[in-house]
Amino acid sequence: MKLFLVGGAVRDLLLGRPRSDEDILVFGMSREEFRQRFPMAKEVGRTTPSFVLKGREYMLPRGPDIDADLAARDLTINALALDEQGQLYAHPRALEDLHYRILRPASPDSLIADPVRVLRAARFSAELPEFTASGELLQSMREAAQKADYAELPRERVSKEILKAMGAPQPSRFVGLLAQTGALAPWFAEIEGFDRIPAGPAPYHTGSLLAHLQRVMDRLAGSSLAVWMGLCHDLGKAGTDPSRWPKHHKHDKLGAPLAEALARRLGLPERYVRAGRIAAALHMTAAHYSILRPGTRVDILSQLHNHGLLEEMFALIAADQPESAPLADTAKMEAQARHDLQTMLKVRLPPEDRNRGPRSGQRLRELRCLALAKSERRQHSVDKPA
Repeated sequence: MKLFLVGGAVRDLLLGRPRSDEDILVFGMSREEFRQRFPMAKEVGRTTPSFVLKGREYMLPRGPDIDADLAARDLTINALALDEQGQLYAHPRALEDLHYRILRPASPDSLIADPVRVLRAARFSAELPEFTASGELLQSMREAAQKADYAELPRERVSKEILKAMGAPQPSRFVGLLAQTGALAPWFAEIEGFDRIPAGPAPYHTGSLLAHLQRVMDRLAGSSLAVWMGLCHDLGKAGTDPSRWPKHHKHDKLGAPLAEALARRLGLPERYVRAGRIAAALHMTAAHYSILRPGTRVDILSQLHNHGLLEEMFALIAADQPESAPLADTAKMEAQARHDLQTMLKVRLPPEDRNRGPRSGQRLRELRCLALAKSERRQHSVDKPA
């Protein structure tokens, strides 16, 4: 048996970056022999036999030798291997492409052989923003995205790439590269054509809806859940009346079911399904939090608190503002919301109102509204000049 450290871990080692997940290539052992020797390993591979064991992925080779295996990989910069003696093996163009920061397919049919690599290439563009997609990659993505196999990918493989892309340093490049190569459909069908839709009226918006979503996503980079909410928050604008563009009346109501449908098609966790829907439905109302009535505040805070999305929602509101807007205003609004939430959560139902089903819930809401109104009057009296 001969072992090689392969792929992204070797790439990151050469780039001086923190090493990603370690993938081990195993020569000299069949699938059945690996199962017998390591019965605790979980088989996960689809296109290539691979196993997860103690946090590492062990895969069997794609060809008779290391050179053939590297040639069958996705991108040249990932077609790298280190053996147990520290000997480096590389695709003929790997080191050059690393040096010049180029994303290039390892072979002409690399993406067609496994169409999930279309999404993976876009994800690497987001994870490695200093790298440029080569002409060969752009063409390969276009060709692979038109094949039936691209639309029939297993959702678990798709969701894995999406979640990684949402956590990338520059997530806008993910949707940007998919849009550039005609690879949004069918997985991101809701976003297709966003480069031809105005983001909104001036002075709040300039440019296309796609450019706006990309800017919001990048401003939220660092929180994959918040980035996802940024991607989903304006989906409803595509369904508004084109004759009224650049205005998008009621796009928040239109966007909520679209966000849910998108997340479910991609196979994302339920937390992302809820977060995308709430982002689309509430971002417009929550952006005016400081002037809302107590009842509306209670309803918004209840949803955000119940789903653990208060921080992400106000981060989205800040990212959605024009770049000239003062961040202090959003920070003040979030602080007010947090204060109101604490006031709300201190309210308790009296014994006579408990265990009465929906009536108890309605009564609790009424008491919370009264508590917020009282707190607001008290704050106004403190702020009022003597």
